[in-house]
Amino acid sequence: MTKILLSLHVLAAIIAVGPVTVAASMFPPAARRVGAALPEGAGGGTGAGDVGTVRLLHRICRVYAGLGIAVPVLGFATAAAMGVLGDAWLITSIALTAAAAGILVAFVLPRQEELLEGLTGRQPVEHARTARLAMFTGLFNLLWATVTVLMIVRPGSTTGA
Repeated sequence: MTKILLSLHVLAAIIAVGPVTVAASMFPPAARRVGAALPEGAGGGTGAGDVGTVRLLHRICRVYAGLGIAVPVLGFATAAAMGVLGDAWLITSIALTAAAAGILVAFVLPRQEELLEGLTGRQPVEHARTARLAMFTGLFNLLWATVTVLMIVRPGSTTGA
């Protein structure tokens, strides 16, 4: 049963978190491109197609963030089956996962929504706003990369490599 839970946990991480990290990373430069095209295309819609791309990237982030709840749920089930719930590497991973989720929910998704609303309203995009969004997105991605390394290396674990 442990191998099945672990497999499901890893698959959920790849399928749910992977798209969020990629789409969230693509969002700030896509928003900048649309924002730069708006002044010339305000009447004609030069950047209108790109607003659809930005909207799609935000939707991917929102939907897959919701699906991403399966990752910690399956992770807890796997850890319980393996008997490692009290291990330091797992507690650290849980804390980092919570921090990553908090950053996504509190900083990344709301800023994406604000930028998308501005672009839909044909307002130009301030570079500083997309830069801050990129910073929060990078922090989110860094936390997930750290969790991934901890899950593989499991320092101090007696159950793994």
